[in-house]
Formats: sequence, structure tokens, C-alpha cells
Amino acid sequence: MTLKVAIQMDHVANIDISGDSTFALALEAQKRGYELLHYEPGRLAMRDGRVIAAAEPMEVRREVGNHFSLGDAVEIDLADVDVVLMRQDPPFDMAYITATHMLEHIHPETLVVNDPREVRNAPEKIFVTRFPQFMPPTLIASDRDHILAFREEHQDIIVKPLYGNGGAGVFHITPGDENLNALLEMFSESFREPIIVQKYLPAVREGDKRIILIDGEPAGGTNRVPAEGEARSNMHVGGQPVKTQLTTREHEICEALGPELKKRGLIFVGIDVIGGLMTEINVTSPTGIQEINRFNDVTLEADIWDAIEAKLP
Repeated sequence: MTLKVAIQMDHVANIDISGDSTFALALEAQKRGYELLHYEPGRLAMRDGRVIAAAEPMEVRREVGNHFSLGDAVEIDLADVDVVLMRQDPPFDMAYITATHMLEHIHPETLVVNDPREVRNAPEKIFVTRFPQFMPPTLIASDRDHILAFREEHQDIIVKPLYGNGGAGVFHITPGDENLNALLEMFSESFREPIIVQKYLPAVREGDKRIILIDGEPAGGTNRVPAEGEARSNMHVGGQPVKTQLTTREHEICEALGPELKKRGLIFVGIDVIGGLMTEINVTSPTGIQEINRFNDVTLEADIWDAIEAKLP
């Protein structure tokens, strides 16, 4: 199968090729003989009902410091490509939402992965609340009284932006910490949205497991262990990936999520699980496949492309 694939992503020059999932997907696509086109989200446009982008032909290679080549930018009509990978990182702001509206005009005739309507309807920290039986105690609120009451009940809490990513703006508020009021003031000045507050899970010291699901089926996981003195396990902030196996509880979570993900056209999804409790469902630009590949001698990007090909006419 020969496909024309456009990748909407943050600029390829800035990625870490040892861990970036988009890079792995691009390498596999190239291996299969697909034509690759690269464009940044800011180069997406809509004109007279057509969704267009200033895109550059791209080649990739696993060479540090020399991992890509781009040709001259050309205007393409995204209705003329076979697949668009929507892979830019959050924040999940109005620019991100606008991009989903634009891409919805071409999907599914051009297959957008993940389905842009469902990406828009499934913000990672809100979509997860559809499965409360698998979550820690969680509050989404702006009202200070609600937040203070939650803290009074649970004492040890995590406070974070509702639409952030990569561990940015995540705070651990311990029972004796006197900074919560000041933190809420700072959040109210920085964000119009509610914030998310969760009961702190001490099991995070043993790791925050990223589990990848492909078309609703669990494909593997990696455990991200936080650095000493750090409450966040994100690899952006020093978390270390460790080989792991999925537990019975984690398989139970995946079995509950799988049909809903498949129904929504969410082909490539990453969930975060701490001590058997799920904290996020990542549908925008999930990562983790390269770490799982190395630990388990698998090629998840090939499985993702197999799932994509199966959706094409």
C-alpha cells in the first residue's frame, strides 16, 4: 500500500529522536514506502472551504544531529492526502481546538489520526472522568471553597492545570503546606479554566505507568519512576522509564476503555496509571512507544500503521 501522509507536528528539528513517538511513526511510514509531508500547526489554513497547509516533503533517519531533510514548502490540499497524523503537543487551547475543527472538514475521507472530533471531545483530564471507578478522588473546580473542602478531606493533594501537559504546573501540596491559597491565586491569574485537584497517591514513588492502546487494545506499557525529590514522573522532568508488565487491574482498566476508544476512532492512546488508579487518558499526541519497544523487543509503530491501514478504504 502506497500512501501520502501529512504529519501535523511541532517542528521536526526540535524532537528527541530517542524517545519521540512521531519520529518512530515517520520512520515506519518511510520504511513502508509512504510519501511524507511535514507541516507545523500554524501552517494549517482553510480557504473557501478547502483545508490546506504549506507542507514540506520530509525524509527521516535515525542519526543524531542529522535526523531529517525537508524539501521546499508547497501548498497542499489535505483532501488529496490519504492520512493526516495530528501530532502536535498540547496545551489543549483554542488553537488546538480550532485545528480539530479544520481537520474535521476532511475526515474521514482523509483519515485523521486521531479522529479530530473525538480529540476535541476527549480532553485528557476530563475524558478520564467517564471511568470514575478506576480513578483516585478527583475534583475539577474553580471555586476556592470546593478546593479547600477537598483538601480538608484528603489532606495530601496534587493540583494541576486542566489543559497542561508534560508535568508543567503540577504541584504536590502536603498536609502542612501553607502555599495552597497563594497557588490558587497564581492559577486564577494564569488560567480562566477550572483546575484539577486529586488525592496524592504515594504509589507514584514506585512509578506512573504509561500504557499504550492501539485501536482499543493494550499494546504494552512502561513505568516512569520520578527522580529523587520530585513528585512528577513525566520524562520531560527527569522521570526514568523502567520495564514493566501489565497487572490484572491494568488489564481490567484497558478492557473497560477499549470499546469506547475504538468507537470514537481513537487509534493511538496512552493512559497513565498509578497504583492501579488511572489519572489521564492521552489522545492528543501520546508518547511512550520507543521505550516500550526497547524493553519488550516490539515495534508498536508498525502495529499502529497496521491499524491505520485497516481503516482505509
